[in-house]
Order: sequence, then C-alpha cells, then structure tokens
Amino acid sequence: MYLVFRSQRTAFQEQCRLDGVPPEQCSMTDKLLHDFSTVHLGWLLAVIVAFTLSNIFRALRWQMLLEPMGYRVKFSNSLLTILLGYFANLGFPRMGEVIRAGSLARYERLPLEKVVGTLVIDRLMDVVCLAAVVGLAFLLEGDTLLHFLRQPKPGAAAVADTPLWQSPVTLVLLLLFAAAIMAFFFFREKLMEVALVKKMLGMLQGFWDGLRSILKLKKPGLFLLYSGGIWVMFYLQCYFNLQSFPPTAHLGGSAALMIFVFGTLGFLIPSPGGMGTYHALCIMGLALYGVNGSDALSYANIAFFAIQIFYNLIAGTLALQLLPVINKRKDDPVRAD
Repeated sequence: MYLVFRSQRTAFQEQCRLDGVPPEQCSMTDKLLHDFSTVHLGWLLAVIVAFTLSNIFRALRWQMLLEPMGYRVKFSNSLLTILLGYFANLGFPRMGEVIRAGSLARYERLPLEKVVGTLVIDRLMDVVCLAAVVGLAFLLEGDTLLHFLRQPKPGAAAVADTPLWQSPVTLVLLLLFAAAIMAFFFFREKLMEVALVKKMLGMLQGFWDGLRSILKLKKPGLFLLYSGGIWVMFYLQCYFNLQSFPPTAHLGGSAALMIFVFGTLGFLIPSPGGMGTYHALCIMGLALYGVNGSDALSYANIAFFAIQIFYNLIAGTLALQLLPVINKRKDDPVRAD
C-alpha cells in the first residue's frame, strides 16, 4: 500500500509541476480526502447491499454442501462464520479460511476435516466462476486491452498492429506447448514416477472429483444458481463503486467487467484483505480506460474502505460477539470471570 501511494504521489506532484500548481497546493492526501467527499452515498449503499447478498448466497451454498453428509447447520452460523473469515483476512492473508472452517466446526460440533473438505469445493466453484468471468471480460473488452498494450511508450517506436494469432510470441508459445505435449506422450511412463508430477495429477483429479461431487447434491441447479449469484453480486459491487465516484461514473457495464477482473486478481495475491495489491491492479485496470493514476487510486481506496475496512470490521466484530451468544447451550460450563 505504501509503495502504491508513494508512486502515485510522485506522479501527482509531477503533474502539478507541469500544470504550474504550487507544491503547497499539491497534496495527495488532500486530494484523497476531497475525492471521498464527492462520493454518491446512494451508490455506496447499493455496494453494501450487493456484498451482503453475496454473503447470503455463499452461506446458503455452504449449507447445501454440508447437507449430503447429514449435517444441517444453522444459517446464522454459516453466515456469521463467513463474516468472521473476512474479518480474519484483514489481519493475515488466507487466515480467514482457517477461522471460517474452525469456527463452524466448533459451534456446530462437526468434524473439522469434513468442514474443510466443503471449503475445497467452495473454492473450486469460485475458480470456475472466475474463469468464466475472465473469459467473458476478454471476449467483450479484449480489444481494449490489446489496444492499450500496443500503444507505444514515450520514446519507443510504434508497434505494428499485428493480429494476436500472428504474433511471433504467440507462435513460439504454441510451439512450446506442442513440444511439451509430445514430450509428455513419449516419456509419460517415466514422468508418472516423478513425485511432483504425481502431486500435480492428484490435484487435477481432486479438482475433477470436487466438481463431480456437485452432482450428488439434492438440488444441483440451485447450487449453481447460488454460485452464479455470488459472482453477479461481486460484479455489481464493482459497477456500483464506479458509479459512485464522478471520474469513473461514465464507464459502462463491459468496462466494469474488465476492471472487476483486475481488482479480483489483486485480491488473489496474498496480502491482508487485498491491501495494496487490489489498489495496484485497480489502477492498472482503470488505465485501460484513460482514468489517471490519482483518480484511480481514489477509486480503489473508496471501494476498499467501503467493504474491506468499514463493512468487514463492523460485521466481523459483530460475528465475534454474536456467535458465542446464539450457540450457548444449557450444558455449557458457567464461567466466573
């Protein structure tokens, strides 16, 4: 986060110098505070509603994954442990999955390994949905990305507008891919004895088994509907955030999809709640559509603080307090604190 802010502050001050603005009137912090004051609160409320619905869909989906094993968990526990997981991610990357599984296993008195198994399927479905979103984004906005990449940098020669499939890099990659397939075919027996290859094949088999397990659900169509609903709500969060900030409000639905992909990739990089990595990828995504770095940084902070800080801190703290209360049993020992 510090590195992103420092680089954008340097660029902002250089732009001020070119525009003839005195240094004392060119504060990046002042600009961020001003930009926060211009946010449309109605759109931010829509962001919060969309994120809440995504969590509800995820909680319902988690209940469905546990049901075939004979476990009917309470919706409140499913939802609150998810919120607690997001809260934990702010402290340490990926800790949320551990906290989420452990908390549900504790309060519902379930075997931890079986709860963890359902999270694997949960994440596998997220990978499938993310792949679909990325594919759709590049289908709709791939030309914008390619045009941006082909733009000559200052002082560099112009790049010829060669079709992607005719690019030498593409041809080399295709040849390497073909060579790898041939090598695997001829040396497959020896490769199968390598521990790393066995592990990779085991992971692929687990991925396939996880996907097939969906067919064992009582209502697989509803499961897929919840999965799609989660990612539709994630996308709407991005779109509503763009609409809430004047410098990005002009961007349409397909542009929001590409920016959503960039921001999601920022969350995949291990950092506390996506701090810094989300900002850097958002700035890159908005650059495709001509949004300058300082405005892009403001947008990223608005989106980040609305959910990752404001929402997840409050919701996580509430979950931490409510879970012991709603799961208190008569046979629990009385503590004299």
